[in-house]
Amino acid sequence: MSATTTPALAMLSQPTSPAAEAFRALRANLKFAGGDRPPRVILLADTGTGEERAIVVANLAVALAQAGDPTLLIDADLRQPRQHAIFGVQNVSGVSTFLRGEGDALPLMATAVPDLSILPAGPVASNPAELLAAARCATMLARAREAATFVIIDAPPISAVADALALAAAVDGVLLIVRAGKTRRPAAQRVKEQLERVGANLLGAVLTDAKIEGGAYKY
Repeated sequence: MSATTTPALAMLSQPTSPAAEAFRALRANLKFAGGDRPPRVILLADTGTGEERAIVVANLAVALAQAGDPTLLIDADLRQPRQHAIFGVQNVSGVSTFLRGEGDALPLMATAVPDLSILPAGPVASNPAELLAAARCATMLARAREAATFVIIDAPPISAVADALALAAAVDGVLLIVRAGKTRRPAAQRVKEQLERVGANLLGAVLTDAKIEGGAYKY
């Protein structure tokens, strides 16, 4: 399935929907955050299972690319990767293979969206937390920063595994995805405290599944 026909990508399949407008608003907020030096490497994490997070990550990446900013999406969920399926690209190599030392160049994949490339997760790793905490991860992020204006990272749930925390302190900022009516306040508070303990820069939260009055769309 190509990215242009993936229902999950509201930015492409429903460009005039409230969901697409919400992603454009999120894009604007991020680009103006930090004044003259907005965050460029941004990690998105959640407290849940990850399916909604993957959709938010994908649409935000598309929104940034559609504004003419070269954007790289990194799928750092090495346990349940989803981005390669959303964008219809191969997942033969990616984050896991690069972090294991297989090759010097990032195995980037082009997408159907101009200015948007993806670094898939690669084959599922047996030791994702150790890989993401290794020194080679810093090399990956440095090269990603050189390859694009914005780098958007899909990370596994912070409350479930330690993988995302290994990345959180190394990026410019973290967005926490909160699901309306599902995410419990104590769970979100625990994640916030975990991020603070590793020195992460919490940019804010993205609320999903918020009901929109007078319409059937959610974001």
